[in-house]
Amino acid sequence: MTAAAASAADRFATARAVADTVLYEGYLLYPYRASTTKNQLRWQFGVLVPPAGRAIDPSERCSIRTECLVDPGAGAPRLAVRVRCLVPQPRPGAPLDEGVEHEVDIPGHDLHQLVNAARIVQFRFPSAEGPVEGNVVLGCTPVEGGLLKVTVEVENSTPWAPDRDHPGREDVMRRALVAVHTMLAVDDGRFVSLLDPPAAAQPAVPLCENDGTFPVLISPDHDVMLSSPIILYDHPMVAPESPGDLFDATEIDEILALRVLTLTDDEKAEARATDPRAAAIVDRVEGMPPELWARLHGAVRPLAPEPQLLPVQAAFDLPWWEPEADAAVDPLQDTVRVGDVEVRTGTKVWLRPSRRADAQDLFLADQLATVAAVFHDVDGCDHLAVVLDDDPGADLAEAQGRYFYFSPDEVEPA
Repeated sequence: MTAAAASAADRFATARAVADTVLYEGYLLYPYRASTTKNQLRWQFGVLVPPAGRAIDPSERCSIRTECLVDPGAGAPRLAVRVRCLVPQPRPGAPLDEGVEHEVDIPGHDLHQLVNAARIVQFRFPSAEGPVEGNVVLGCTPVEGGLLKVTVEVENSTPWAPDRDHPGREDVMRRALVAVHTMLAVDDGRFVSLLDPPAAAQPAVPLCENDGTFPVLISPDHDVMLSSPIILYDHPMVAPESPGDLFDATEIDEILALRVLTLTDDEKAEARATDPRAAAIVDRVEGMPPELWARLHGAVRPLAPEPQLLPVQAAFDLPWWEPEADAAVDPLQDTVRVGDVEVRTGTKVWLRPSRRADAQDLFLADQLATVAAVFHDVDGCDHLAVVLDDDPGADLAEAQGRYFYFSPDEVEPA
């Protein structure tokens, strides 16, 4: 491997890990055995069939297209692309076909030179049923805001004529590209998020037409994207606690690993015989040490830096979904006016339910209660959380935050 190739491999490492997690979901489903019903229909995501395959089943597709935006700044941005996929083929002695990984690496191209001059890269993968062929087409178009729209199309162009009148899906899949995904890297430029673009780029986002795949940011420097047939959010990652691939879209490692241990010896033997990747999962789980099990049990990570408190008016000016808006409310200190009385935490009120939102409210009519908190919802409505004075478990209910809720017009200050 050349130094440039090694550098590219490292650059795409995170994208590759995420792609393997989500795209093998339809290839190797727990409990990883060929006899399991849900493993009978495989090759579900990112499938590109040859043209003859689409004639057999019009719901399949022959190509996918990725379009994303690059901010070139003042530099001369260069684009590198890697396309990864599986090609199904029979494995001697195995009950299911296995997916053989293939890649197409396209080194850096000056994006400005791709404008109105698309680059076509042909590929040909060996297969037990005959070669699988296709094309990767790179293009670039200037769009408003000084941005460049990058287009990467991948197509299966395999010339195939079925040798019988009614070929099955398995026949088509052996000429298909499966779990196709595209990884893009840019130098001297930055990719723009299509999910959360900056204001200046928002008019250009609708110009990107993604067909069968969708690109998301991978790297913190916005220089690598993963375009996957499964829609992801920006900056997805596999949890660092994960000891290895489980080929499950959510990677719920502890649950899946524990479930593997519940397999019988015969079921484990069948899983090992189904596919080398399934065998590796069973072997790894059986040999996991206690400290690794403890690590899988849970982790605590900060979701975001602690927000700085804003002046109350500034917080009210923010949309409700911004975390800083919470600085404007305090249920234990806030008040709401009921008639001539400012009702707050500790105020005694008579309950006068009238809205019939809950049948149980009728049983609480005319009872005395104490306001525990005053809440405001995102629609601007007020709600009183109350504890019944005659409830023998009132102290326990309040300690656990188990309240009854009434609107201000359903109470009368005592």
